Amino acid sequence: YFLMMKAVRCHKFAALGADGKILKKFDPLRSVLKLDQVPRPQLKKENSVLIATCYAGIQYPDALQAQGLYQIRPPLPYIPGLDCTGVVLESSTPKFLVGDRVMATTTNHGGTGALAEYVYVSEQQTWKIPDHIHLSECANLGRNFFAGYHSLKTVGDIKEGSLVLVDGASGGVGMATIELAKAMGAKVIAGVSTDEKKALPLSVGADRVFCYGRDRASYRKFKKQVINACGELGHEAGVDCVVDVVQGDLFEDALVSCVKPLGKICLVGFTAGQKPIRPGILLVKEICVVGSIWGRWAKDNPKQHRANVEEMIRYLDIGAIKPRVNRVIPLPDFADAFEVFEGANGKGNTVICISEDKTIRS
Repeated sequence: YFLMMKAVRCHKFAALGADGKILKKFDPLRSVLKLDQVPRPQLKKENSVLIATCYAGIQYPDALQAQGLYQIRPPLPYIPGLDCTGVVLESSTPKFLVGDRVMATTTNHGGTGALAEYVYVSEQQTWKIPDHIHLSECANLGRNFFAGYHSLKTVGDIKEGSLVLVDGASGGVGMATIELAKAMGAKVIAGVSTDEKKALPLSVGADRVFCYGRDRASYRKFKKQVINACGELGHEAGVDCVVDVVQGDLFEDALVSCVKPLGKICLVGFTAGQKPIRPGILLVKEICVVGSIWGRWAKDNPKQHRANVEEMIRYLDIGAIKPRVNRVIPLPDFADAFEVFEGANGKGNTVICISEDKTIRS
């Protein structure tokens, strides 16, 4: 006899055919995702918790994974979702008590399993949330803030006074990276694809915001604007670090020229597609390009990762960063959340409400 729960499951990869090859026309994500009744997970091991989920975050990688185009391709059917927040229902660790308000990341499950009424995770992937923070606002910390902080601190070695360039700056990772860089005492130049998106990075403290557009002429204009801004901000040699979620032609046409000698480009994603990187141009510019994936590093360095997340939560507690939720979508309408990213409209943070937060204290 099993207790049952509601969970969203992906039953087919929307971009792949039966032979595993990429389709010319992708299936709609709505057609491959279903709200199912499945057995509720049980507390199986020591040092673990069972969470009654309130909110699950959905971001671009979740949509990419459901299409079968992400670096991790789980066995089907699977429950999407890396990030969740909720209340501890059962605990086998003294670190967490029943009733604790928590956030968790499902890294032990390959970044899947959060989009369900109940989530089972280890204590290492669970953190307490301050009582005055609404749980919906923390439901994308993993996808967005963990990625940004890993790029800035672990890879980019950003310090007070550093200059950072962030592209895709109106999206979840971009906005989080700006907030974290400012909390760390750095200066930030932000890049967005359209003028309409400029207000978002400005609202979280970007020192300059420029539009790089969608063609090579606008990329070159963006490059000149960023180089001029570097001088105005006291960094004539260029930015110390680029956090790049766009790649595509923007990478070579603009980004590599904006970095100081021996500076870094942290490659987080490629929303504009993947383009070859010529080693010659990196040699001439004397820059370092590093793939930035926090999950592997966190697994190999659990104590440092936990300390990083606790530092982010401290920033959150004192108001140095202010995670927000731009869209709250009820569980029955979960497909709307995936379609936000399927249609490349993913500004800000999107979360799915599984149960309202009734625990917040002002």
